[in-house]
Amino acid sequence: MNGVHDMGGMHGMGPVAPEADEPVFHHAWEARVHAMTLASPTRSNIDAGRHRLELLPPAEYLRMSYYEKWLTRLEQLLVSGGYVTAQELASGRADPKAAKAAPVRPASTVTEALTGPYSYIREAGPPAFAVGDRVRAKRLNPTGHTRLPRYVRGLVGVIERRHGAHVLPDSNAHDLGENPHHLYGVRFDAQEIWGPDARPGDGVSLDLWELYLERA
Repeated sequence: MNGVHDMGGMHGMGPVAPEADEPVFHHAWEARVHAMTLASPTRSNIDAGRHRLELLPPAEYLRMSYYEKWLTRLEQLLVSGGYVTAQELASGRADPKAAKAAPVRPASTVTEALTGPYSYIREAGPPAFAVGDRVRAKRLNPTGHTRLPRYVRGLVGVIERRHGAHVLPDSNAHDLGENPHHLYGVRFDAQEIWGPDARPGDGVSLDLWELYLERA
């Protein structure tokens, strides 16, 4: 979808200032939000979770910190899934009459959940493009989730590498199945994106699904 979250290539958002030796969590509550998300019974996949963040009101999205967004998403998923009520969230106390459930993730499984390997690589038919092919990112304006940034739509790039077939976020986010498509590393010249004032030789490389591309 076209929303405030898609900030790539935009001006006026301030400089990117990497923090030296940045900690995993800046505050203790952030670690708790991470833990609660891991232990959540909502079973939301990563793509559905990302789309839920995209649905936040634009002003709220810009105001919130990273883990504030996570917490808001978790609260919404818990309420919409019927696991808690809005009244319970507001009070911070469980309804004594609410049904009790066994923990989704016992403490003994946490390490495995955090470190265990998982892959989104899947099988699909033969790829449509090869390394070196010139491709154009389609001018798509979907109302649902997509991983095709606005700032390269309609622009021409070159296939740098093939990653094999992967789960398609556009389908997975909306419970429409994994629908695997081939994934490519595509390099766009900076002058193709920002015009002749961009520094010659600079470029941006993006991983894009085959569904987003057409031969140039």
